[in-house]
Amino acid sequence: MEYLVTMTTRVPDGTTEREVAEVRAREAARSRELAARGRLLRLWRPPLGPGEWRSIGLFDDEGPDALEHTLAGMPLRVWRTDVPVALGPHPADPGRGAVAVAADGDEYLVTFTEEEPPGTGTADPAGSRQVRALATEGRLVRLWTLPDRGRVIGLWQASGADRPREIAHALAVAGPGPVETVPLTRHPSDPAQVT
Repeated sequence: MEYLVTMTTRVPDGTTEREVAEVRAREAARSRELAARGRLLRLWRPPLGPGEWRSIGLFDDEGPDALEHTLAGMPLRVWRTDVPVALGPHPADPGRGAVAVAADGDEYLVTFTEEEPPGTGTADPAGSRQVRALATEGRLVRLWTLPDRGRVIGLWQASGADRPREIAHALAVAGPGPVETVPLTRHPSDPAQVT
Protein backbone atom coordinates (compact mmCIF):
# COMPACT_ATOMS: atom_id res chain seq x y z
CA MET A 1 0.00 0.00 0.00
CA GLU A 2 1.30 3.46 -0.84
CA TYR A 3 1.41 6.34 1.63
CA LEU A 4 2.18 10.03 1.29
CA VAL A 5 3.98 11.13 4.46
CA THR A 6 4.56 14.75 5.44
CA MET A 7 7.63 14.81 7.67
CA THR A 8 8.27 17.92 9.78
CA THR A 9 11.55 18.16 11.66
CA ARG A 10 12.20 20.45 14.62
CA VAL A 11 15.78 20.37 15.85
CA PRO A 12 15.92 21.10 19.59
CA ASP A 13 17.62 24.30 20.71
CA GLY A 14 21.18 23.70 21.73
CA THR A 15 21.80 20.96 19.17
CA THR A 16 25.19 21.47 17.55
CA GLU A 17 25.72 21.69 13.80
CA ARG A 18 27.88 18.58 14.07
CA GLU A 19 25.06 16.60 15.71
CA VAL A 20 22.64 17.75 12.99
CA ALA A 21 25.11 16.78 10.24
CA GLU A 22 25.61 13.31 11.77
CA VAL A 23 21.88 12.62 12.03
CA ARG A 24 21.30 13.90 8.49
CA ALA A 25 24.07 11.64 7.15
CA ARG A 26 22.53 8.63 8.89
CA GLU A 27 19.11 9.65 7.54
CA ALA A 28 20.46 9.80 3.97
CA ALA A 29 22.02 6.35 4.37
CA ARG A 30 18.76 4.95 5.77
CA SER A 31 16.80 6.55 2.92
CA ARG A 32 19.07 4.77 0.41
CA GLU A 33 18.46 1.46 2.23
CA LEU A 34 14.68 1.98 2.20
CA ALA A 35 14.77 2.89 -1.49
CA ALA A 36 16.79 -0.25 -2.28
CA ARG A 37 14.14 -2.32 -0.44
CA GLY A 38 11.31 -0.61 -2.36
CA ARG A 39 9.89 1.09 0.74
CA LEU A 40 10.83 4.70 -0.10
CA LEU A 41 9.69 5.53 -3.62
CA ARG A 42 10.11 9.33 -3.79
CA LEU A 43 11.17 12.21 -1.57
CA TRP A 44 10.50 15.94 -2.10
CA ARG A 45 10.62 19.27 -0.36
CA PRO A 46 7.49 21.43 -0.44
CA PRO A 47 7.77 25.23 -0.26
CA LEU A 48 9.26 26.14 3.10
CA GLY A 49 8.80 29.16 5.27
CA PRO A 50 11.55 30.65 7.42
CA GLY A 51 12.86 28.10 9.91
CA GLU A 52 10.82 25.23 8.46
CA TRP A 53 12.33 21.84 7.71
CA ARG A 54 9.83 19.57 5.95
CA SER A 55 9.84 16.76 3.42
CA ILE A 56 7.13 14.79 1.67
CA GLY A 57 7.80 11.12 1.02
CA LEU A 58 6.04 8.49 -1.03
CA PHE A 59 6.35 5.16 0.76
CA ASP A 60 5.20 1.64 -0.05
CA ASP A 61 4.59 -0.61 2.94
CA GLU A 62 2.44 -3.54 3.98
CA GLY A 63 0.07 -1.51 6.15
CA PRO A 64 -0.08 1.22 8.80
CA ASP A 65 1.86 -0.77 11.43
CA ALA A 66 4.62 -1.68 8.97
CA LEU A 67 4.82 1.96 7.82
CA GLU A 68 5.13 3.13 11.43
CA HIS A 69 7.95 0.63 11.94
CA THR A 70 9.70 1.94 8.79
CA LEU A 71 9.33 5.58 9.84
CA ALA A 72 10.40 4.87 13.42
CA GLY A 73 13.64 3.38 12.10
CA MET A 74 14.69 6.60 10.37
CA PRO A 75 17.31 8.60 12.33
CA LEU A 76 15.59 11.99 12.00
CA ARG A 77 12.50 10.55 13.69
CA VAL A 78 13.98 11.64 17.04
CA TRP A 79 13.21 15.24 15.98
CA ARG A 80 10.47 14.64 13.45
CA THR A 81 6.69 14.38 13.38
CA ASP A 82 5.22 12.26 10.57
CA VAL A 83 1.71 12.58 9.16
CA PRO A 84 0.93 9.66 6.82
CA VAL A 85 -2.03 9.54 4.44
CA ALA A 86 -3.04 6.22 2.91
CA LEU A 87 -3.32 6.43 -0.87
CA GLY A 88 -5.94 4.31 -2.56
CA PRO A 89 -5.80 3.01 -6.10
CA HIS A 90 -7.36 5.21 -8.78
CA PRO A 91 -8.70 3.63 -11.98
CA ALA A 92 -6.95 6.25 -14.15
CA ASP A 93 -3.55 5.95 -12.45
CA PRO A 94 -0.86 5.42 -15.11
CA GLY A 95 0.89 3.09 -12.64
CA ARG A 96 4.25 3.05 -10.94
CA GLY A 97 7.08 3.56 -13.44
CA ALA A 98 4.75 4.10 -16.42
CA VAL A 99 5.78 7.76 -16.79
CA ALA A 100 9.47 8.63 -16.53
CA VAL A 101 10.57 11.42 -14.22
CA ALA A 102 11.82 14.27 -16.41
CA ALA A 103 15.23 15.72 -15.65
CA ASP A 104 14.12 19.25 -16.53
CA GLY A 105 10.55 19.20 -15.25
CA ASP A 106 9.01 20.68 -12.16
CA GLU A 107 6.79 18.44 -10.06
CA TYR A 108 3.51 19.25 -8.34
CA LEU A 109 1.08 17.49 -6.04
CA VAL A 110 -2.41 18.49 -7.14
CA THR A 111 -5.42 17.62 -4.99
CA PHE A 112 -8.97 18.01 -6.26
CA THR A 113 -12.50 16.62 -5.99
CA GLU A 114 -13.72 14.49 -8.87
CA GLU A 115 -16.86 15.70 -10.53
CA GLU A 116 -19.80 13.31 -10.39
CA PRO A 117 -21.75 13.04 -13.63
CA PRO A 118 -25.35 14.15 -13.01
CA GLY A 119 -27.62 11.38 -11.75
CA THR A 120 -24.92 8.70 -11.57
CA GLY A 121 -23.78 9.04 -7.98
CA THR A 122 -20.33 7.84 -9.01
CA ALA A 123 -17.36 9.85 -10.07
CA ASP A 124 -15.94 9.64 -13.56
CA PRO A 125 -12.36 8.52 -12.97
CA ALA A 126 -10.94 12.01 -13.46
CA GLY A 127 -12.01 12.06 -17.10
CA SER A 128 -10.23 8.81 -17.86
CA ARG A 129 -9.47 9.61 -21.52
CA GLN A 130 -8.12 13.06 -20.66
CA VAL A 131 -6.04 11.63 -17.81
CA ARG A 132 -4.59 8.89 -20.00
CA ALA A 133 -3.66 11.51 -22.60
CA LEU A 134 -1.91 13.58 -19.93
CA ALA A 135 0.01 10.48 -18.80
CA THR A 136 0.98 9.73 -22.40
CA GLU A 137 2.27 13.30 -22.72
CA GLY A 138 4.37 12.69 -19.58
CA ARG A 139 2.51 15.28 -17.51
CA LEU A 140 0.60 13.01 -15.12
CA VAL A 141 2.96 10.68 -13.28
CA ARG A 142 0.61 9.08 -10.71
CA LEU A 143 -2.99 9.42 -9.51
CA TRP A 144 -4.50 8.16 -6.23
CA THR A 145 -7.70 8.42 -4.24
CA LEU A 146 -7.62 9.96 -0.78
CA PRO A 147 -9.58 8.80 2.26
CA ASP A 148 -11.89 11.85 1.88
CA ARG A 149 -14.79 10.80 -0.36
CA GLY A 150 -14.24 12.01 -3.90
CA ARG A 151 -10.83 13.59 -3.24
CA VAL A 152 -7.98 12.69 -5.56
CA ILE A 153 -4.28 13.54 -5.51
CA GLY A 154 -1.98 13.40 -8.49
CA LEU A 155 1.73 13.78 -9.07
CA TRP A 156 2.24 15.98 -12.12
CA GLN A 157 5.34 17.16 -13.89
CA ALA A 158 5.72 20.15 -16.14
CA SER A 159 8.30 22.64 -17.28
CA GLY A 160 7.96 26.38 -17.67
CA ALA A 161 6.16 29.09 -15.75
CA ASP A 162 2.76 28.46 -17.38
CA ARG A 163 2.64 24.76 -16.57
CA PRO A 164 0.71 24.98 -13.28
CA ARG A 165 -1.98 26.87 -15.19
CA GLU A 166 -1.96 24.16 -17.88
CA ILE A 167 -2.38 21.48 -15.22
CA ALA A 168 -5.32 23.37 -13.71
CA HIS A 169 -6.87 23.70 -17.18
CA ALA A 170 -6.34 19.97 -17.79
CA LEU A 171 -8.30 19.35 -14.60
CA ALA A 172 -11.49 20.64 -16.15
CA VAL A 173 -12.92 17.34 -14.87
CA ALA A 174 -12.40 18.53 -11.31
CA GLY A 175 -15.51 18.95 -9.24
CA PRO A 176 -16.70 21.97 -7.31
CA GLY A 177 -14.12 21.73 -4.52
CA PRO A 178 -10.85 23.60 -4.44
CA VAL A 179 -7.87 22.54 -6.52
CA GLU A 180 -4.78 22.63 -4.32
CA THR A 181 -1.38 22.72 -6.02
CA VAL A 182 1.85 22.19 -4.08
CA PRO A 183 5.06 22.80 -6.03
CA LEU A 184 7.80 20.33 -5.13
CA THR A 185 11.57 20.40 -5.31
CA ARG A 186 13.55 17.21 -5.38
CA HIS A 187 15.10 16.16 -2.11
CA PRO A 188 18.81 15.25 -2.21
CA SER A 189 17.84 11.74 -1.02
CA ASP A 190 15.09 11.25 -3.62
CA PRO A 191 15.40 7.70 -5.02
CA ALA A 192 14.30 8.99 -8.43
CA GLN A 193 17.13 11.52 -8.74
CA VAL A 194 17.66 12.34 -12.39
CA THR A 195 21.14 13.54 -13.34
